[in-house]
Amino acid sequence: MKNTLLVLVGLVMAVANVCAQQTYSIEGSVHSLDSLPISGASVTLLEGSTVKGRAPANTQGVFVFKAMKAGHYTIEVSALGFRKYVRDIAVEQQNLVLSPVRLQANNIAIDEVAVYGKYYQNYKLDSISGSLRLRTSILELPQNIQVISSDIMADQQVFDIVDGITRNISGATRQGHWDNQYANIRMRGSKIPAFRNGMNIEASWGPTAEDVSMIERIEFVKGPAGFMLASGEPGGFYNVVTKKPSGQQKGSVSFNMGSFSTYRGALDFDGKLSQDGKLLYRFNVAAQQKDYFTKYNYSNRVAVAPVLTYKVDTATSITMEYTYQGSTYLANGNYTFSPKQFADPAIDNDFFYGDPSFEPGKLRDHSAYLYLDHSLNSKWKLHAQLAYFNFNMTANSTWLIYMKANGNMPRNWSIADETGENRFAQFSFNGEERTGNIRHRILIGGDFGNKKFWGDFRELLDSIPLELNVYNPQYGVPGSAFPIIDRSQSTKVRAGGSNYVSSVSYMSFYAHDELAFLEDKLRLSLGLRYTDAQTVGKTGATDLKDNVLSPRAGLSYSINKATSGYALFDQSFVPVSGTDWEGNAFKPIRGNNIELGLKREWFGGRWISTLSGYVIKRQNQLVTDYDHPMPGGSAQFFQKQEGEAKTQGIELDISGELFRGLNVNMNYALTDSKITKSTDETVIGNITPNTAKHTANAWVNYRIQKGLLRGFGLMGSVQTMFDRAIGTTKEANFKNYVRTDGGLSYQKKRYTISFLVNNLLDNRSLLTAGSTTKANADILAKGGVDYYTYIVEARRNMRLGIMYKF
Repeated sequence: MKNTLLVLVGLVMAVANVCAQQTYSIEGSVHSLDSLPISGASVTLLEGSTVKGRAPANTQGVFVFKAMKAGHYTIEVSALGFRKYVRDIAVEQQNLVLSPVRLQANNIAIDEVAVYGKYYQNYKLDSISGSLRLRTSILELPQNIQVISSDIMADQQVFDIVDGITRNISGATRQGHWDNQYANIRMRGSKIPAFRNGMNIEASWGPTAEDVSMIERIEFVKGPAGFMLASGEPGGFYNVVTKKPSGQQKGSVSFNMGSFSTYRGALDFDGKLSQDGKLLYRFNVAAQQKDYFTKYNYSNRVAVAPVLTYKVDTATSITMEYTYQGSTYLANGNYTFSPKQFADPAIDNDFFYGDPSFEPGKLRDHSAYLYLDHSLNSKWKLHAQLAYFNFNMTANSTWLIYMKANGNMPRNWSIADETGENRFAQFSFNGEERTGNIRHRILIGGDFGNKKFWGDFRELLDSIPLELNVYNPQYGVPGSAFPIIDRSQSTKVRAGGSNYVSSVSYMSFYAHDELAFLEDKLRLSLGLRYTDAQTVGKTGATDLKDNVLSPRAGLSYSINKATSGYALFDQSFVPVSGTDWEGNAFKPIRGNNIELGLKREWFGGRWISTLSGYVIKRQNQLVTDYDHPMPGGSAQFFQKQEGEAKTQGIELDISGELFRGLNVNMNYALTDSKITKSTDETVIGNITPNTAKHTANAWVNYRIQKGLLRGFGLMGSVQTMFDRAIGTTKEANFKNYVRTDGGLSYQKKRYTISFLVNNLLDNRSLLTAGSTTKANADILAKGGVDYYTYIVEARRNMRLGIMYKF
């Protein structure tokens, strides 16, 4: 592999020097008068009255035009909330680097052109966030990265990360387990970790699902990318980018209501705390009451997210961010059980496996970030960040002991307290240099982390007095039946006695260079990451220490200004905490990814399509061990490792504005994931559990642009999953999933009203399921039988949203 890469680099460099042509690049940046970069500013290059190109500013405010001939041009720069900027330039036999463009704020109220034009909805984003470190545009990156904008989240009336987000990404699915607390998203054959602002915050069961009020965008990175920020799964990860101060005085207030006693309010304030613009703020707060479609179950939450940025000077800024999320809920899932089958038609859709007399669970999640950004010069930047996470959950849990043929399910009752602490640090240097005709975009950095988890899952009541019948559930367990939980000692102390303690520590260093040849049309990416990790599992398990080198090589070629093709080879390494049901510590997950793709922007960059094919080999695959629930009858299961899984597939994503007023997000994925190596030969060839071979989704939003009905909008979506597999199987064994949504909206100047009906056709849809649980000899002697565990979705329901922007 090394020799091949050296030959390739030498060949490309030789061709670059021979084939150099007399064309040049134009590069610049867009900032406010306070020297803040204006991400997404529209930059148009004209020769006379002819448009020669459009290049939106990336998250650092940088724009680039390539392969331009010598001559005289005009640059026009515009951005929402700022006055238009026009400038004449001349390209004379060399690459041109412009002085920064500084836009003056426009204090006039938002006019209808901005509201109803391309500024209203922005489903297509051209650049990744600064938290992913790279400066290359999405079109030119040798990797499949899909971005969900805040606009599409607002249109879909989602409330948090698990609330329908996955419909926007090809091949991404959610399992539905622990939706009251945690996101559980799968992609390319495995559960993918959660990142926030470029840090891997995945915890033993978490992290807490982010409230949408704090989210600016969500980036789904497909395939490994640990070289650029932190260790991650070979299938990829999702990165939640939180809202930061923009330097503009603006804000919004929104109110939502809907089925199941849903009420929600949110505020977003963005502006300056000092007249000189050095001290900026962003403040988001949201509160909601939300019942579930299952009887008695609910999840109420509060989110508070203040952010402060202090601009020390034009080159240096310091940002402090704090987030609090608190929730109160009755049960941590919406499970259904049946002695007969999945989706048992005799069991009501609103079946609840708990009881209204249960003490509510409480989750308190705190996180704090400190960021430092410093421009060493016009080409090099330093970024550093520290983060501390602390979550604490006090809860109880119930689970069936066994199932009887008549539908009776004896249940036990246990404590379900958890505590976690995560500490992170990152630094990176990012810059651009040239050696002759070769451009280098260099990234050097380090990543450090420590994650600790404590859990107390002791069984406190081996049998709840009231047996629940799934066909005729009767509720009302007397409160006196439950023992008093002694929480005089912390969860950390109690977890030690229960042996549920884990810790993962790691440090890593990485370097990456994107070399561009042939007037930057051909780009070769080379990266290498070194990771030193230590994993400490359950008491008595063997501690694991690893030192790993993970290489990366990518190639991207611009066929023309709107089209690029790419090839990628990447490796990943993920230290894993915890143990299997026998107490054996998990081995690190390792993965190899080979990928080819084609990206194209259409109609002047209004929308983009990405087609990719990949093969991933994933060693030490973790899957849920449904045959071994955790002690105490909780709704949580042990996990197990299945040797090696091979996942291969094809993915297609389309997003943007097809024509004026019609915004779409459509995707399709073919995912073929099977276990290829295992100590148990009987499972070789099995489909990786919880995999859908075919997924297809479409979200369409059309807003009338002219005439009497100007401002009215229609929206609709279809979500599908076909050939699904759960448990141990070599063939698809689970019901297909089809869901349709639809709604109406009206937008006039600063007001937006939206009405959305979810599950429009009122289907009874199965979200996910566990494998069939077999009754052992002891259970059979008690009259027990095999049973099925699954999760259904809500039947037809609605949401009404009102937003005012100021």
